[in-house]
Order: sequence, then structure tokens, then C-alpha cells
Amino acid sequence: MQIAKRMSSTSENLMDYSSKIVFTLLGNLFCSIAFNGFFIPNHLLSGGVGGISIMIHFLTDLPIGLIMFIINIPIFIIGSKIIDKKFTAYSFISMLTLSFLLELTRGIDQLIMMDDILLAAIFGGILNGLGMGLLFRNRTSQGGLDIIAAIFKKKYNINIGTGLMGFNTIIIALSSVLFGLKPAMYTLIALYTAYKIVDKVQEGLDTKKNVIIISDKSQELGEAIQKKLHRGVTFLKGEGGYTKNNKNVIYCIVTSTQVGKLKEIVEEVDPSAFMTINNIQEVKGRGFKSVGI
Repeated sequence: MQIAKRMSSTSENLMDYSSKIVFTLLGNLFCSIAFNGFFIPNHLLSGGVGGISIMIHFLTDLPIGLIMFIINIPIFIIGSKIIDKKFTAYSFISMLTLSFLLELTRGIDQLIMMDDILLAAIFGGILNGLGMGLLFRNRTSQGGLDIIAAIFKKKYNINIGTGLMGFNTIIIALSSVLFGLKPAMYTLIALYTAYKIVDKVQEGLDTKKNVIIISDKSQELGEAIQKKLHRGVTFLKGEGGYTKNNKNVIYCIVTSTQVGKLKEIVEEVDPSAFMTINNIQEVKGRGFKSVGI
């Protein structure tokens, strides 16, 4: 029995490791194409260490991958002492992968030939956001400000994209002094697009909903939700502000795809029930898989 459990655990760890490697390659490939295919040819900047590296590249013509590697070394040394070492280790591998892919994809702009700066900002931002989102969703990153954003996510539950956008706005404001206001403004469009995509990928397409139902048939409703949706419910004690009557208030979490079915259940059991449905950012616990940082 113990051997079977160990084999199962080893198999799960191997699958998790393989998944991280695949998404690390894919995510960094998207980011590399965004940099070399859209940002650099159109003199757009980027945020974080990538943005700093592009600025140094424009000034010195040194390879971006090498610049990013050098800047990231002290950040990883500090990060390994503050946040999860496993996350830091995977991020270090990801940073090396990005540095390599940036060199590998040099010249890809000759295939893309995107000479419209606005389209370059938008589609480069989409690719960059998709790449970063895949990394964050699989609990890794590209290092640099990503590690700082991960700390803010862990300590203050600030969205990764929101945190990065705040940090990088400062960097872009400084870069505008070197390269002018127009490239900086287009870069902000690229960053905004990227970090909106990051948050969408991080949260997933099937978002979670927080549902509160007040009904005189709370027991029947609770049983129907558990039976038909296979979601747990919690009964909270409530009191009517006007009637002073005691009631059970149903509290539950469902996915966005289950909302339609939930409404049907409520309509069938108690059409006069009072129900509120709200978006929630993150759920951890039984029945819900925790993803991302």
C-alpha cells in the first residue's frame, strides 16, 4: 500500500515538473517573440528588468539576454531569502530560458514585418501577457520585478498584473526622459494590454462566484445545490431587519459555468428567494484547485 502511494506521489511530481517545463518554454517563447518581433523593432520599451535591458540595449547594443541575466543575479539572491525557494528556483530556470530564447528569436521581426507602432503595442502586449500569464499560472516567473510582484501577491493579495503595472509605470516614466514621450505612451498601451491578459490567464476563464441566498426554503435549496451542482453549502444565521424573523442564509461558491444551473435550481425550489452573485478573485479549499501564485 505504501509503495503504491509513493509511486503515485512520484508520478504526480513528475507530471507537475513536466508541466512546468513545457509551460516555461511556451510562456518564454511568447515573450521572446513579443520582444524581438514587436517591441524592439518599433522602439517600444517594456517593464521591469526587460524594460531596463531594452534601454541598455538601445544605448550599448549589448545582447538583451545577457543584460537580463546580469541584472537578475542579485535579484534572485535577495528573492531566495524572502519568498518560496521552489518558486525562486523555477523562476531562475525560466529566466535562463528567456535569455536563451531572446537570442534564438533575434531577427524574427523580418518575418513579422510589423511597422504599425499601435498594432505592435497591442499584439506585442497580448503575446507578452499570455506568456507571463502561463508562467504565473504554473507558479514560476521571469525573475526581476515578477519576484517583487509575487511578494506583494503573497502578503497583500494584490493581483500580479496590477502590481506589475504600478511598478512599471514608474520605469516607463523614467525611460521617457531618454527616449521621448511618444514611445513611452505606446509602451504603456502595451503594458496595460499585457497585464490585463496576465490577470485573465492567472484567474482562468472559469472564474469563481460567491453566492448568498436568503430563502424560507433554505434547507431544500441547500440539499438541491449539493445534489445537482455537487457544491458544498454553509448555513449562516440571519435575522430580518424589519420582521425580526430568524432565517438560514445559504453561502456557497460556484464556478461561472454553474451560475445558470444554480439560477434554475433557485427558481424551481423558491422563486421568491433573494440571491446575490459576486465575482471573487481566488478560492482555496476542498473542491477547488489552487492555481498560480
